[in-house]
Amino acid sequence: MNDTLPPPDRPTIARALLITWLVTAAWDFLCASALSVFVYNGTFAGLWRGVAATAFGQRMLTAGTAGVLAGMGAHLSIAFTWSAIFIAALAASAGLRRIVARPGGAIAVACVYGPVIWLVMSLGLIPFLTGRPPSFTPRWWVQVFAHIPFVTLPLVWTARRTLLRDPAV
Repeated sequence: MNDTLPPPDRPTIARALLITWLVTAAWDFLCASALSVFVYNGTFAGLWRGVAATAFGQRMLTAGTAGVLAGMGAHLSIAFTWSAIFIAALAASAGLRRIVARPGGAIAVACVYGPVIWLVMSLGLIPFLTGRPPSFTPRWWVQVFAHIPFVTLPLVWTARRTLLRDPAV
């Protein structure tokens, strides 16, 4: 493995961001939908209207297809933001690139980044948007840990594969 792991160039960063964003958004979309429908006995449309209601207000809960599409749009923008933050950190930090280049390091970073994402979202962004403090229910705790396999493992692994130049990665 190349120990220097030079910083990637702009086209490589842009490509890595696009691929990481799409993989992360798709995997999280599928997992969140399955969790909502099969574990929480909710509906697909209800999940995505709920996401829209967080971002755009309670009227989205009764907005039908427009609410579902708004929730999916919010989901895509959130996945893009967290992917961009990670790609930027990985592009800027040789130390982080060295850690993520090792499979165990990539897993460790994902195990930290997943809960960080949920904590920032649930303790900061969601209360800011809704005006309501977080509710520490069992579902809240599921999200803390579910973000590791359903969000950050695919995010970190995809970023690792697309951004690092070492062909062995």
